[in-house]
Amino acid sequence: MENLEVNAWGLMEGYSFKSFRIEARRGDKTFPHTSVEINQRVGAYVKQQSGARVDLERAQMTCWIEIVEKYALIYLERLPGPGGLPVGTSGKVVVLLSGGIDSPVAAWKMIKRGCTAVFVHFHSFPYTNKESQEKAKQIVQLLCHYALQAKIYLVPFAEVQRHIMVDTPLDTRVILYRRYMLRLAEQIARREKARVLVTGDSVGQVASQTIENIDVISRAVSMPTLRPLIGDDKIEIIEIARQIGTYEISIQPDQDCCSLFVPKHPETKANLAEIEKSEAQLNVGDAMNAAMESAEVLSLSLERVARSAG
Repeated sequence: MENLEVNAWGLMEGYSFKSFRIEARRGDKTFPHTSVEINQRVGAYVKQQSGARVDLERAQMTCWIEIVEKYALIYLERLPGPGGLPVGTSGKVVVLLSGGIDSPVAAWKMIKRGCTAVFVHFHSFPYTNKESQEKAKQIVQLLCHYALQAKIYLVPFAEVQRHIMVDTPLDTRVILYRRYMLRLAEQIARREKARVLVTGDSVGQVASQTIENIDVISRAVSMPTLRPLIGDDKIEIIEIARQIGTYEISIQPDQDCCSLFVPKHPETKANLAEIEKSEAQLNVGDAMNAAMESAEVLSLSLERVARSAG
């Protein structure tokens, strides 16, 4: 007990305060003194040394003491953590991960709520360079600080895009891109035994993310698609991206596959019947199968990140 008194006062004596309180918690019940006894003994010692009064309601300074097994943790400040639920307790999701700002934040929100995230990144190599793939891997490695480990599928999408570009109206290309991306992501989700898909959509942020387009895109799959950022604006999303560390990676220039062959005036109010009519004219079965067969699958972990940093 004397060690608790001396060490608690050792932390507090460098500060000026007129009132204080001691809040002890005894996690190790084999410790011979109760929490109340610790509060009383340490409080009396600090009062004697400082001359300050004890105030349990509105103290200027609080000293926390936690008894954990063979150790005592003594501290004067509590910092909020990310909160949420333990990773893995809320099931598995498949996240469509671009190289942008939004989808990493959407993934982080799902991880925070206890989901195990499997990532899918679509690329248009060799029509584009490999920068978007490298960015996606960097983002997933960073998110391993929260998820501990993660898997990412790097899916070649260029041939599917080529069919869409040649055989469908210009203004609906992005909607068709995204519908076929969801279909491929759904196949991966079933392979991974995931229950839902996750995207970084936010209402009205880009042309494909109007309510009408989101509705038409979602109907491409039977699996639920969650959109954790749906009501957030860009400033809010950027703020979270900065906090979790993905922002600086996301703003690095790259060639995103959805920006390839994008029309100047994309459709903002897609009609499902017209979209399905366009799809009926496409012969993309082989290209879709090839995309799945050619997907590169990487398993990343916090341990790997730590080794790379070392």
